[in-house]
Amino acid sequence: MAQVIADRRDVDFVLHEQLHVEELSKHEKFAEFNKKTVDMIVTEARNLAIKEILPTQKTGDQEGCKFENGKVTVPESFHRPYKLFKEGEWVAMTDEPEWGGQGMPTVISLAACDYFNGANYAFMMYPGLTYGAAKLLKAFGTEKQKNLCLKKMFTGEWGGTMLLTEPEAGSDVGALTTVAVKNEDGTYSITGNKIFISSGEHDLMENIIHPVLARVEGAPPGTRGISLFLVPKVWINDDGSLGEFNDVVCTGIEEKMGIHGNSTCSLSLGGKGKCRGTLLGEENKGMRAMFLMMNEARLLVGMQGFSCASSSYINALNYARERIQGKNLLLQMSDPNAPSVSIIEHPDVRRQLLTMKAYVEGMRSLLYYVGMCEDKVVVTDDPEEKAMHQSLIEVLTPIAKGYVTDKSFEVCSHGIQVYGGYGYIREYPQEQLLRDCRITMIYEGTNGIQAMDLLGRKLGMDGGKPVMELVGQVQKIIASAKEIAILEDFAVKLEAAVEKLSETGMHIAKTASSFKSLNAFAFAHPFMEAAGDVVVAWMLLWRAVIAAPKLEKLVGSDDRWERKEKAEKNKNAAFYEGQIRSAEFFATAILPITMGKMEAILATNGAVVEIPEASFGG
Repeated sequence: MAQVIADRRDVDFVLHEQLHVEELSKHEKFAEFNKKTVDMIVTEARNLAIKEILPTQKTGDQEGCKFENGKVTVPESFHRPYKLFKEGEWVAMTDEPEWGGQGMPTVISLAACDYFNGANYAFMMYPGLTYGAAKLLKAFGTEKQKNLCLKKMFTGEWGGTMLLTEPEAGSDVGALTTVAVKNEDGTYSITGNKIFISSGEHDLMENIIHPVLARVEGAPPGTRGISLFLVPKVWINDDGSLGEFNDVVCTGIEEKMGIHGNSTCSLSLGGKGKCRGTLLGEENKGMRAMFLMMNEARLLVGMQGFSCASSSYINALNYARERIQGKNLLLQMSDPNAPSVSIIEHPDVRRQLLTMKAYVEGMRSLLYYVGMCEDKVVVTDDPEEKAMHQSLIEVLTPIAKGYVTDKSFEVCSHGIQVYGGYGYIREYPQEQLLRDCRITMIYEGTNGIQAMDLLGRKLGMDGGKPVMELVGQVQKIIASAKEIAILEDFAVKLEAAVEKLSETGMHIAKTASSFKSLNAFAFAHPFMEAAGDVVVAWMLLWRAVIAAPKLEKLVGSDDRWERKEKAEKNKNAAFYEGQIRSAEFFATAILPITMGKMEAILATNGAVVEIPEASFGG
């Protein structure tokens, strides 16, 4: 049977054969999450995604959200799956059961999100933002704040958002003008306007809790003077009951390129002087609180973009097998009357499908791997091991967000192309996936900012130890691959790319701290792309190292023709052969381009920063 949204065999491969997630059950915190339980969770998530959420993808896009008199209604089709999602306790998968969570490992929650977001991530933004806001509350809230709100948010009864962006303060958060004035009762009166607030107003939940960045009167300028406040849509009384409307007014929703099913709102706070909030954390420490939560949020945005790519690939693969168009090129040359064939027989279509396949597989492994690192930080008692995994999270996060969403958009573009003209029309899902995917390259820090973070912060962090730890992990897989005859050549190519990346990283870091620093930052995004290529090549080679001996055992040899013959008859052989071919394609078709990108970075040409503004024209 054709797969939908994500390839379950590939999901299982990453969880069990690559990452061995069941080993987490050896630790008391995750003792109940053995292989059987993990498989059951993924199956339940897959069923809910396919049966209930996926049907809302198209209707949500077509209906969109509606704004009238300060109120926003979501597409009608969203209400039933949200009720089921809430009842299934999927909002806070990784948090404690006493607060309404399931207490599962992060890596397992990502596998569930693989399906949920691939089904309709505009829908998933409502519980996703709720979860992010609740995590802030859990980390920085007082006992009273948590007792009033946390369980209602983690169970999905109440919603949540994040109010950062203002008309004149987008990526430059320090320029915000929202003001907080302390009241005699310890609350703060909040006044200001926020824009681009995802899920800022809607009718899925009776209350929405807004963490709001604002500046207390007299606070220092810039980011140093920003505080974080908890501002409910409806005021919460001390006994937990809902009180009066809290003067958080939606003044409009955006007409967007994609994610039509999610409300992107402009909000006015305190327009009538009646908006109150309570301090979340300490005064003037709001940005510190936000940065502590940023890694997790950026990983989830990477998952959003990736899920569009995964769905687009699965759709394209199914379509290519069914669509009859044109003749086999070899047969056509010898027989003008040769029958038409499925387009998956055409070399250019196969090139696109293999490009999509390789990126999707590599990115899935990367995202799950970062989630696994988060779990290992939680369970290990060894300070050195904890520091190692945390360092890997730090250096991989801008790649997991920036590079993954860039490449996911490319994959979605290939997904349209495989469909041809049908990919461009709304009868099929491909064009929506491309539109929905595009925003992931922008929000939660644009991908240019992710690249600057990688260059400006992560390369030199802790004396370069995180980067060296990452290189060490890659070299372990290279060493293993060199012991396998059919992978040796791919390993050598990756080894050369790693050496080149190390050289390039040292060069661009040195340039960034010189008088040519602007030249370096002009190449920050190409550097992130090159680093991402190397990381994906690592993940694909790691997969091939696992697959090769298992394939040889099934076939009885490593002969490529015998492997191909076995793959035609045996699903496991076909899957493992696919892993080797993905690694081969990436090593021979993508990494040579990566090497060229790194040559350009090493040149660090100054045209970008030296061209006079007037010379851009206009």
